[in-house]
Amino acid sequence: MPVRSHPLHRRWLARRRRLRRWLRPLPRRANVARYPVIKWFADAARRRPYLWSFKRPQVLASLYAGSVLALMPVYGLQVAIGLALAILVRGNLTVMVALQMVTNPLTLGPIYYGTHSLGTWLLGLAGYGDGATRLGASANALVVGGIVAGLALALLVDGLWRLLAWEARHFRAQLDALHAGLGYRHGAHRDDDAGPGSR
Repeated sequence: MPVRSHPLHRRWLARRRRLRRWLRPLPRRANVARYPVIKWFADAARRRPYLWSFKRPQVLASLYAGSVLALMPVYGLQVAIGLALAILVRGNLTVMVALQMVTNPLTLGPIYYGTHSLGTWLLGLAGYGDGATRLGASANALVVGGIVAGLALALLVDGLWRLLAWEARHFRAQLDALHAGLGYRHGAHRDDDAGPGSR
């Protein structure tokens, strides 16, 4: 059976297409100049290779910082803050911005209500902020609740990312064994060329 007709190879091509479709709306080195806010810093962003690296340290840095930022009461400024934060923690900008999509016009109300309730409960347990004004107490509750809920979200996403990374390595090992068994040289056909984002 030709390698391109093998079900495993066809699954790999489908996965690559799906990944490209998911990444299309997110900032990448190739399209950063078209992305709102970030386009003003496109040249500086392109000169920082860690912003585009999907290696574990860059992904984890963005995953934790981005999860906390996503639940903080800064809606509308998240992408700009995310760029600065990705540079500060030397994280992946694509992951950082993707996490900001958690907070959107549909989820904004439930998320802020939940983080406010969590923050109020935690501050009440700690006995902090008894003398604060109502506005100050609400702001404190949103920030504390956002940090704690953001860290919980980061742990959840981290576990999911590790599981997906393990599955991707396992799948890649199977694909490499298939290619080796059939004497196929990866990238020998233009339509099978993996490109940098497919691994």
